Amino acid sequence: MVRGSNLANAEWRLLIDGVADGATNMAIDEAIAEATVAGYALPTLRFYGWQSPCLSLGRNQPFIEADATRCAARAYDIVRRPTGGRAILHSDELTYSVAGPANEPRLSGGVLEVYHRLSAGLLDGLRRLGMGIEAQETPAENRAGADISAACFDVPSAHEITVRGRKLVGSAQCRRAGCVLQHGSLPLRGDVARIVDCLAFDDKAEREALRDTLRQRAITVGEVLGQEVSFSAAASTLAEGFAAALCLTLIPGELSDWERARAVELRETKYATAAWTERR
Repeated sequence: MVRGSNLANAEWRLLIDGVADGATNMAIDEAIAEATVAGYALPTLRFYGWQSPCLSLGRNQPFIEADATRCAARAYDIVRRPTGGRAILHSDELTYSVAGPANEPRLSGGVLEVYHRLSAGLLDGLRRLGMGIEAQETPAENRAGADISAACFDVPSAHEITVRGRKLVGSAQCRRAGCVLQHGSLPLRGDVARIVDCLAFDDKAEREALRDTLRQRAITVGEVLGQEVSFSAAASTLAEGFAAALCLTLIPGELSDWERARAVELRETKYATAAWTERR
């Protein structure tokens, strides 16, 4: 049950993937979203990783907020997400995506309403992880203001997940062509402030100030539990949380031939192109 709602049990597909480059990951998520709307696939919960550290920009975030030279020097990829929000450095994390038609009861309604429902799955899964993470959902009235930085983990937005007042899960959503796609990043370990090395700043002092701020405002699973959690353990446990909180039967599956072919097409014509990634 989702916070008192009366959802009938439904079947969704579960994909637990390995790692891929940024353009491939984004192309796969969009291909899945298209497949679910066309009726080629069930609504899908996907977990995946990243082949190398990758800075992802929100759909409408100016490319000039990234420091492409510094990213290249560190062998970090840059990709633009189809979802909104601000920049995330994907590394040492579990990424989730949820894709399905907008008339699926769990994905219907307004943006914040869907965030609220999916947060129930995240919270349930996190509480099952390790010794249990006592996470909270940020209140709906929390909205990112114009004075925040380019980094997603600077400030939690409505219905994002925090622990001890520090942001643990950053999520973003898009809704178009009859489908809903939501991404989220769960840092498992590492330095959450490393993203500042990928962003453009006017001076070094500004960069270091944001580094300090992020270390105070964001947190990893490892920091919360005092021990490392593997990708596979986090994925399976979050899947249990989604299933329980959203009244789902998750059916393990894989990409269809149609989705694989469409993902290749989207990667080459969209996500791996400068025309998409470097929009200003």
